Amino acid sequence: MGLVACGTGTRGDQAQQARSTEFAQLVERLSEPGGYFDTDNLISNERSYLHVMDQLTMRQVQGGAYIGVGPDQNFSYIAAVRPDIAFIVDIRRDNVLQHLMFKALFTVARTRREYLCLLFGRPVPDDRDQRTEASIGMLVGYIDSVDTTPASSSTALDTVAATVARFGVPLSDDDMATLRRFHGQFIREGLDLQFQSHGRPPSARYPTLRQLISETDRTGRQVSYLASESAFRIVKSLQERDRIIPVVGDFAGTHALTAIGDLLRRRGLTVSVFYTSNVELYLMRNGGFQQFAENVARLPQDEHSVVVRSYFRRNFGYTPADAVPGYLSVQLLQSMEEFVTRAEAGAYRSYLELVAESAVAVPQ
Repeated sequence: MGLVACGTGTRGDQAQQARSTEFAQLVERLSEPGGYFDTDNLISNERSYLHVMDQLTMRQVQGGAYIGVGPDQNFSYIAAVRPDIAFIVDIRRDNVLQHLMFKALFTVARTRREYLCLLFGRPVPDDRDQRTEASIGMLVGYIDSVDTTPASSSTALDTVAATVARFGVPLSDDDMATLRRFHGQFIREGLDLQFQSHGRPPSARYPTLRQLISETDRTGRQVSYLASESAFRIVKSLQERDRIIPVVGDFAGTHALTAIGDLLRRRGLTVSVFYTSNVELYLMRNGGFQQFAENVARLPQDEHSVVVRSYFRRNFGYTPADAVPGYLSVQLLQSMEEFVTRAEAGAYRSYLELVAESAVAVPQ
């Protein structure tokens, strides 16, 4: 393996072991039994995911606690908001495994280029000049110019697996096999990796990882967590301090969000961003939306707290005024206080009513 477990002979080793134990206990204590969703969801299918960045800045959404769902698009919101702590809550246990993989990559990699080399199984460059000022285009070009080798692929897989083992989260042999399978898919498909679902027809219009990495906000700025070394380091620091906690949880469940809210109150924190993707659509369909709204109402919040949601307009025939031409998805932002008040009044009888209201609530 590329790494070995830390010893316990020094004060630093003991502190690291204590942090790993606390992290593992928090993952377990906050989590619920896993559920099913019909996709591995290794990457997002929301090409518009950066289109709310200017609105987060306008609303002065900073610090506090971040709650989100899904894979690495969360890191871009986290880099922008700079929360004290973040929770990635997903009904699929596999999402926890994937985020442990991401955590390992952030732990080992010193720079964005090293991160991408390890993620895609490319040889990690030996030079000390890590091109920290490189643009995303330069990073993508570098990955495209370097071939994966059996040795580099094996090293990346083993390094990540060994690092994950140090986090203290109890994992079965099947869990580790799943984690290596996910990592292996990134290595095989590289920047051409695309969102895939099971039981639903795939769409050729879903973005590739190459497109997602290269995306911009509405003003044309590249603002993802890979857009700059400073944004990358914000996420890396939170990962190294065990402040990004992956949780198995149902948004309409009775434990995970409640437990997170209790933890935040004890720490004197409010939620800054709750990124729901399009989970509310499925909660509407399966009857869980009202419980979800009650869960949100119990989270500590203030006047800056917002909900960020994703809407795929092709299935509903409604296009919000702020939709960007050429994008299947639209990112919408709503005050959490407004969402709770309207939900308690029974205003959201359908998903489209929820979407339409949050669309007009976006500040211009």
